[in-house]
Formats: sequence, C-alpha cells, structure tokens
Amino acid sequence: MARPKSKDKRDALMAAATRVIVAQGLSAPTAVIAREAGTSNGSLFTYFATKAELFNQLYLELKSGMANASLEGFSVEAPPREQFSRMWSNWTRWATSNPDERRALALLGVSDDINQETRAASHQAMADVAGILERVRARGPMRDASTDFVGAMMNSLAEATMDFMIEDPDNADEHRRVGFDALCRMLGC
Repeated sequence: MARPKSKDKRDALMAAATRVIVAQGLSAPTAVIAREAGTSNGSLFTYFATKAELFNQLYLELKSGMANASLEGFSVEAPPREQFSRMWSNWTRWATSNPDERRALALLGVSDDINQETRAASHQAMADVAGILERVRARGPMRDASTDFVGAMMNSLAEATMDFMIEDPDNADEHRRVGFDALCRMLGC
C-alpha cells in the first residue's frame, strides 16, 4: 500500500524547484530539485508524474500567490484609482519581497512546458486583478487598446519599477510611487 502524500514534502519540493529554477534554469535535472528538497528523485515523481507537471503546478501556485498578495486588504467599495493603487503596491511589494518566486514565475511564463490548461487556470487566478485593470482602462485613453496590450504595458512598467525598487531599496517607495503615477498617466486613472 502506498504511503499518503505529505503536504510538507510537496511544499519542500515546490520551494526547492523555485530555488533550482532560479539558480540553474528550466533545464535543471529533477534529481537536483529532489536533492535540494532533501528527498529522492523517485519521491519527487510520487508527487509529480513528470517534470512538466511539477512546472505546471509550480507556475499556477506562484501565479495564485501573486494574485492573492496583490489583493490583500482590498476594498470593493473603494474608488477604482484607490483599488488600483492598493493592487499596485501589494504586487510590487510581493515581487520585491519574493525575488526567487518572481524570477521563477518569469522563467516558467515563457516555458513550452506550461500547458494551455495551466495558463487558463492562471488567468482565472488573476481574474480579480485583471478586473481592476479593466475598470481603470475602460475610462481612459487606452480604452480602445486591447486588454492584452494594456496588460503587457502595465507588466513592463511594473517589472522596471520592481527592478529599481530592488536595486535601490532606500528609495523603493519613491520608485513604487513614480511607477504608479506613470501607469496612471498612461491609463488616465
């Protein structure tokens, strides 16, 4: 009879995969991930049938964590600009506090191993964040631009802001504010 799966061991494998992806890239062997987690390679495959399955579950978990962090303390009664500001602050704080997760998510996001079902689930996990962006975008000068284009522009500005926050932590709040102001000028919020 098979042993029950341990949440702690699964979590250790996910954390190890994050660290190994950041250090060695997506081509790192599963044996390295297992060793980093303090378990055997065979044990890794008890939890994930394939390396691609591990990557898909990790991608979805990281996206969901980022979305949840972005909405922390969020008020549905607040005006759209205030909602957007809260989401921006939370998102940039999550990214700068979790640099390995941010980097692993970026690498996984361009991986061919991430399947369409996982990408669709990650979009669903980000639906509330996307809704905030849509409410702000719909009222401003970018209202006729595609949501995907506006999302890509926002992501690019966020990545630049986060990079500056990390490189210059003494001025992180100022970088966050300037990034948000630039985004609001683009969107008209």
